[in-house]
Amino acid sequence: MNWNGITVGFALTGSHCTLEEIMPQIQRFIDAGASVVPIVSQSVLTTDTRFGKAVDWQKQLKDITGSDPITTIVEAEPLGPSKKLDVMVIAPCTGNTTSKLANAMTESPVLMAAKAQMRNHRPLVLAISTNDGLGLNSANIAKLLVTKNIYFVPFGQDAPEAKPNSLVARMDLISETCEAALNGKQLQPMIIERFQYS
Repeated sequence: MNWNGITVGFALTGSHCTLEEIMPQIQRFIDAGASVVPIVSQSVLTTDTRFGKAVDWQKQLKDITGSDPITTIVEAEPLGPSKKLDVMVIAPCTGNTTSKLANAMTESPVLMAAKAQMRNHRPLVLAISTNDGLGLNSANIAKLLVTKNIYFVPFGQDAPEAKPNSLVARMDLISETCEAALNGKQLQPMIIERFQYS
């Protein structure tokens, strides 16, 4: 797909082990001609982990997109009235973010941007990464599955023996899912075999 003239909101939340996998997907949008507006949660903004330092993730985001990430609710709020985003992605989308979105909570820049996108009846794409997807959070995922203008990057169990409730999206399908979402379609199959048997 030619992404020239299309603006993608790309929000990152605190599944820190997944961030390295996400950065090349953002680069794919840039390489295809899209304009990318980065948005980060408080966790991504402030938390250093064994997977990397917060400041380094922010620098990488800016280097790829050419823009400072949106980091506050105040900065995210104008995305609604401006109708700036053609499509928005939350990747990785944690169980915490999934839960709050499903229950109409707006306490972070990512959720504010998501609610702005929904207000404008424009596609919101979720790439889940949660250890609780088949636990208590399954109810929240189910609510979002039937919500208009929300689409899911195909997902499956990533470690069924060690973490039987864990669900993770195929991050390499983010662009394809967004393309389908812009056409009002859910990329299929949505539930996939994520775990590879040895």
